[in-house]
Amino acid sequence: MIQQHAISWFEIPTTDLGRAQKFYETIFGIKLEAMDMPNIQMRMFPIQDMMSGVAGALTFAPDFYQPQTNGTLVYLNANPDVQLVLDRIEAAGGSIVVPKTEISPEIGHMAVFIDTEGNRVALHSIPPQ
Repeated sequence: MIQQHAISWFEIPTTDLGRAQKFYETIFGIKLEAMDMPNIQMRMFPIQDMMSGVAGALTFAPDFYQPQTNGTLVYLNANPDVQLVLDRIEAAGGSIVVPKTEISPEIGHMAVFIDTEGNRVALHSIPPQ
């Protein structure tokens, strides 16, 4: 069976959930939703349809997760343009590691940043059709 998406869920670890929430809400201009369980606190990225899309959350579970700059790299949707998100990162407390870079005219652009928690995270935007 071929899946529609290779990823269905991702979690970005935090050491300070409130600080991380403010950072991601600022750079994307979104509101993250609380979804807490007994052993983990989460702030979910907004999604239209959980059943057919890719979803994810910031997580706080210090015994289970630690932020890092050299592990799995998650690419977050930065449509319509990676640069719009990059322009907010440093003022929000993050740093840019790889500036806006074209992958190819068909695939679009990418960039990489370090968030307020010390995670290396990437951005991707698809060129307008």
